[in-house]
Amino acid sequence: MLTILGFTMIATFLVLIMLKKMSPIAALVLIPALFCVFVGKGAKLGDYVIDGVTSLAPTAAMLMFAIVYFGVMIDVGLFDPIVRGILKFCKADPLRIVVGTAVLAAIVSLDGDGSTTFMITVSAMYPLYKRLKMSLVVMTGVAAMANGVMNTLPWGGPTARAATALKLDASDIFVPMIPALAVGLLGVLALSYVLGRRERKRLGVLTLDEVLEPETETVLVGAGAGASGDGADASAVAKKAARTGGSGSGTGSGADLPEADDDFQGLDPHRATLRPKLYWFNALLTVTLLTAMIMEWLPIPVLFLLGAALALTVNFPHMPDQKARLGAHAENVLNVSGMVFAAAVFTGVLQGTGMVDHMSKWLVSNIPDGMGPHMALVTGVLSIPLTYFMSNDGFYFGVLPVLAEAGQAHGVSSLEIARASLVGQPLHMSSPLVPAVYVLVGMAKVEFGDHTRFVVKWAALTSLVVLGAGILFGII
Repeated sequence: MLTILGFTMIATFLVLIMLKKMSPIAALVLIPALFCVFVGKGAKLGDYVIDGVTSLAPTAAMLMFAIVYFGVMIDVGLFDPIVRGILKFCKADPLRIVVGTAVLAAIVSLDGDGSTTFMITVSAMYPLYKRLKMSLVVMTGVAAMANGVMNTLPWGGPTARAATALKLDASDIFVPMIPALAVGLLGVLALSYVLGRRERKRLGVLTLDEVLEPETETVLVGAGAGASGDGADASAVAKKAARTGGSGSGTGSGADLPEADDDFQGLDPHRATLRPKLYWFNALLTVTLLTAMIMEWLPIPVLFLLGAALALTVNFPHMPDQKARLGAHAENVLNVSGMVFAAAVFTGVLQGTGMVDHMSKWLVSNIPDGMGPHMALVTGVLSIPLTYFMSNDGFYFGVLPVLAEAGQAHGVSSLEIARASLVGQPLHMSSPLVPAVYVLVGMAKVEFGDHTRFVVKWAALTSLVVLGAGILFGII
């Protein structure tokens, strides 16, 4: 009964948010509360929620102060050179922009933290997508998949969990998986190329007159294929529009320049919050912060709390300026932290009522005996849906040991099982149970349901590519 209710609860949640019948926060709170009553444990709902909130409180604190920290770094211009570099590479070509999104997300993912990756990637790429009127779900989908593949780094979480659960060395799990993961990353880049070509076809052929013209504009977009007049006229209109902040008449559909607005202020070279004299201080502070996070000198929430306080104090020594910066980022902080605490209700009920345990045991018990010698393949396939519907802790500490035990009974080593368990991470990073995904969709101003509808099929395909490469190379 708990198995059926567990799957029904998850399916109900996904259907309602994808159909936009409920907001994610409302669905994360009300649906598990309702099912908790159905299970007959409504009296314990408070305990389950408190347990969930307690377990996710450090994550919520980390996200709150991380958003403030990186928001301040964006305000003061730390990432402006990165944005200019991406502009020079991407120009106004949607194909290059989508591929650049994947490359940037993969590089930044080396720090091992999804939230940091999404904050930096969205901060750099969002103005481009908005200015060219590109699909924002393409940006969130590509970033999530690239981060999902890179999330398998030993300091990223899943590999360490698998090693701990099965008492193995993390390097023995990860190093042999590198070729398969590399193929997975190439698959993400190939998919980015395909999606970029689709965006280029939808928007028409765009041109960039000048990448960054000093003292005037940050992005100059030419007319689309449907523009009236010849290329020179369209180019002139685009340049004039950029200089005046207007849209200009005569530009093509999807390629016109919007009037100057807050969406593009992240690249304004004259914004009052810039602190060019403190650039190297901010760069050193950020490098130190990321190093401390990777080396685990202090808990991540503590590091970001200290970093945010120091960044605010040094860059904005006057109290009114500090309040203004906090106010500017309050919406993102509230949206993300609210979503995390709402997710705590969902996970608290799933775990507290025992639904997760019953669901995992049911899946394992229904594996045919003939699949015993192929338990590594079974683990890889199961990791795709299970890491989406469950937290990494629930999967790696609850389900993986059972799968490993079943595999050992048929002569399949725990190492193979552990490697196969990493396959589902490209999809896992878009799970509603992953706090970082709310940073991604929140900063990109994308509906979670829209992101889910777009990314699930592509992320599942990426996971299958990693699994196929692992089998082909004899790793799994």
